[in-house]
Amino acid sequence: MKILHTSDWHLGRTLYSKKERQEEHTAFLEWLLKTIKENSIDLVLIAGDIFDTASPSSTSQKMYYDFLIKVRTAGCENVIVVGGNHDSASFLNAPKDILAALNVSVIGNASENIEDEIVIIKDSKENPLVIVCGVPFLRERDISRFAEGENYSDRSKRINENIKKHYGEIAELAENKRKELGKNIPIVATGHLSVAGGQRNEDDGVRETYIGNIEAIGSDIFPDSFDYVALGHYHIPSKIKEHIRYCGSPIPMGFGEAGQTKCVYVINFDYEKNIQTIEIPVFQKLESVVGDKIFIANRLKELKKTNSSVWVEIIYKGDEIFPDFSAWVIEQTADSKIEILKQQNRQHLNEVLTTIDTSDSLDELNAFDVFDKLLDKNSILEEQKNELKVSYKEIVVGLNIED
Repeated sequence: MKILHTSDWHLGRTLYSKKERQEEHTAFLEWLLKTIKENSIDLVLIAGDIFDTASPSSTSQKMYYDFLIKVRTAGCENVIVVGGNHDSASFLNAPKDILAALNVSVIGNASENIEDEIVIIKDSKENPLVIVCGVPFLRERDISRFAEGENYSDRSKRINENIKKHYGEIAELAENKRKELGKNIPIVATGHLSVAGGQRNEDDGVRETYIGNIEAIGSDIFPDSFDYVALGHYHIPSKIKEHIRYCGSPIPMGFGEAGQTKCVYVINFDYEKNIQTIEIPVFQKLESVVGDKIFIANRLKELKKTNSSVWVEIIYKGDEIFPDFSAWVIEQTADSKIEILKQQNRQHLNEVLTTIDTSDSLDELNAFDVFDKLLDKNSILEEQKNELKVSYKEIVVGLNIED
């Protein structure tokens, strides 16, 4: 039994809301089909965030469905898809009965009957091979109810306890099913959440999913009966424990991941469990060039020599004020395949902000930076600031969690 673990495709993703990633995603899915065939994969686990938004474009939808159809011709008979916090559960679930005919199990969200999240994978002779606890992103409303008068600490504790309870209950059900089957087959689980030990970057686009001090749930929520836990949500591949892993996103979500190695995991349950890391090729080179004028000029010159397509962000951090930075950058990259997606002149920006009461470009700020500036501008008392920040965070997180 060979299982391939992938997640966080984010089909439809753009860089800085202007650069499409369609070609990269197409290349990745073609590579993935080839990898599935070459490694004789029996089951593909997609651990959430298939799409970047709750309303994916027709192009993104076609890429998803084309893959699910072609995966059978690559020799893989089974696929399990669980919803992530970026995904619309109702959108993923809508075609689940049709996809079931292709041996594609879709679990967009937690349901009242937790047994709906358990899938038993069988071979062509109906012999059970593995039990999968397909746990999707657990929305707060799916696992617990808000209690009147509850503070944020209590709320965090309640959410954490209910996530752990959910995994405990589904593990017990899976163990009972294994006893009924009378075969010591492996139990595999999925999860789309933030587990302590996972790694992040500043511009990775990973959204917070719960309110309060809940962002680092301990790996002890996963019962020992799980032989492997396929995690999604964080975009950097990381090993929480040998059998609990994030495979990460297949392409860089931002320039902070530009030099990062992307991968999928193949778990081979033969005579004993073996986990193989397969590196994903770079389909579009990204690079962050940060430094003074001399460093930036030299690095751009080196990139021009490669004569290959490179998407670049340039951040000037020299000591001297450089007001004609943008024009200079255009000169440096003329007649090349270098495409500048972002440039930032920090010294000039600081001078402007000091001279006049203005704001950074919105490209340089996130939602929380803007709110902090607004609080400072209105001379809000420190005690009130903290209360307002907590309330604001709750609003932003609520808006970011898809239905």
